[in-house]
Amino acid sequence: MSKSRLTAAYGMLTALALILGYVESLVPVFFAVPGMKLGLSNLVVLVALYTLGEKGAVFINLVRIVVSALLFSGMGALIFSLSGGILSLIVMIFLKRTGAFGMRGVSVAGGVSHNTGQLIAAAFSVNTLYITAYLPVLWIAGIVCGLVIGIVSAIITERMSPVIKRLFPGS
Repeated sequence: MSKSRLTAAYGMLTALALILGYVESLVPVFFAVPGMKLGLSNLVVLVALYTLGEKGAVFINLVRIVVSALLFSGMGALIFSLSGGILSLIVMIFLKRTGAFGMRGVSVAGGVSHNTGQLIAAAFSVNTLYITAYLPVLWIAGIVCGLVIGIVSAIITERMSPVIKRLFPGS
């Protein structure tokens, strides 16, 4: 696979993740869980993990988080986004490597671990563990949203697989 094609793919997918994250931020939250989002930009990260590999997913996720914080949410949100995003990606990479879970299961674990990472950052931020009482609600939200993202990612990956193999032989 040529380096220029890979760079172009990383750039396009990072831009797509940023756009999806921004669009999602414009949609009012109708859920009972404050601050909960579906995680549309995680579609791109999950598809990248399964098509471009771990390095691509890590690059896209980290760049997306940092650029998104700089453009849309500020540096305060960066800590929460990084803590959730990094923990989530570590868990997803580990579970994908085991081969014991499909894309949907990996996505659900990613959603749950993302919420857990953000709650850990919040507990340190407010200097109390009482906030962990919120964890069961966040886990349910992570399961539901992770399942939706996993289903959509699996469909996208399946339909895009021939195109990806043609554009990136050996990926």
